[in-house]
Amino acid sequence: MTEHAQDRKPTPDRAEDNAFFPSPYSLSQYTSDKTDYDGLATEEKYAGGRWKILVIATDERYMLMQNGTFFSTGNHPVETLLPIHHMAQAGYGIDIATISGGPGKIEWWAFPGEDEAVRSAWAATKDGFKAPEKLAEVIVDGLEDYAAIFIPGGHGAMNGIPSSADLRDALDFFLDDDRLVITLCHGPAALLAAGVDRDANPFSGYEIVAFPDALDLGANVEIGYLPGKMPWNLGERLREAGIEVINGDMTGATTRDRNLLTGDSPLAAHQLGKNSALALLEKFNS
Repeated sequence: MTEHAQDRKPTPDRAEDNAFFPSPYSLSQYTSDKTDYDGLATEEKYAGGRWKILVIATDERYMLMQNGTFFSTGNHPVETLLPIHHMAQAGYGIDIATISGGPGKIEWWAFPGEDEAVRSAWAATKDGFKAPEKLAEVIVDGLEDYAAIFIPGGHGAMNGIPSSADLRDALDFFLDDDRLVITLCHGPAALLAAGVDRDANPFSGYEIVAFPDALDLGANVEIGYLPGKMPWNLGERLREAGIEVINGDMTGATTRDRNLLTGDSPLAAHQLGKNSALALLEKFNS
């Protein structure tokens, strides 16, 4: 095997049998020490002390692929922390929850160690990711003080979250009460939860951008980012639910349809954060 081919071979994760991190080559293409962060969208801040953001993190790291391997995944740190940075800096509180109440999982191999915005957001929220609330208990306590629900990306968002009846109930509240729903990359898998045990998904007819199936089915396997084909295809499943994915590639695109804000990849995290902060200040600055 040539050195070039070896660089494209997924890296074993010694914590789990037959589990793999992305290959060195794929990380050289997809990750960097800094993001494109260039400041906040506005200096305006909410100072009311009530409104918060409910972040739904993934609590399952390992995705079982079609070939029997596991992809060692989680929430992508840029897709998670850069939007959080914008929303927190705009004055909104941040609460972290998972479906089980277990710790949120982060794809540490993608952490931009020299990015101050991401580092500061992690410092402010790491305790919440390590000891999050259980979503069902958050619902029981009441969602009235949450201006938005944010589901970060990373392939880990496809684990468990899309089949959660608790997330379905939470999404119902945010839809019915005219709150914001924010997600990006593989995070839109969470929108499938809105259709759990229903004939139709309430997000049917919405336009979104998300990570393209073409990359997960092709290049991401070829360069060793993924150790095999995923158990199901994100865009395909979203379209089956009536949700229109309007992008076919990864460009950093963002879009808004009603109160649903989406981005296509880590490249969109900074702009989605700006968009989210501005949308929150427009709707929930009192």
